[in-house]
Amino acid sequence: MRGTYMLIWILIICLSQVAVQSQYYSKSLPYDPKPVKVTNLHFFFHETLGSENPTAVVIAQANIPSNHNNSSVPFTTLYALDDPLKIGPQHDSEVIGNAQGLAALAGTNTTDAVMYVDFGFTTGKFKGSSISIFSRNPIREIEREVAVIGGRGQFKMATGFALLKAYFINATNVIIEYNVTVIH
Repeated sequence: MRGTYMLIWILIICLSQVAVQSQYYSKSLPYDPKPVKVTNLHFFFHETLGSENPTAVVIAQANIPSNHNNSSVPFTTLYALDDPLKIGPQHDSEVIGNAQGLAALAGTNTTDAVMYVDFGFTTGKFKGSSISIFSRNPIREIEREVAVIGGRGQFKMATGFALLKAYFINATNVIIEYNVTVIH
């Protein structure tokens, strides 16, 4: 019994010291905003479907008949992608990075995708940096706009938008031109 009281007193003393030693202290600093930078990027997104070395693959699809929508691609198809980013539309253009992420076909009466893709740059001025796009992407439209919602490296806390233009599309290859305005 005596040991229990001793333990209680030790705990009370220890806890009282913690409260005294850890008092909250804050010093207000003046707001010093960093200057806003705007960076314009231009590159081509190369996607290969259904070939020997695809860069986009169906990873899930609902078991519903495709005649329930007006699209050639079934509603609720989920793709994983790892597509090269190149400086030009040609197949042998220099690779400057890659786009990794997911795209879900989400429109019941249209071919709209909801995409989350991280565009990572592996060479040049922005090596090690990336921008993140999370947006609705009406893929049937030739020209469209998607939102830049973040980034890392030189594009940390970025916002902005990307203007997409279909450059080339066939059954197995898609090349999209990206003009991206990044505010960081």
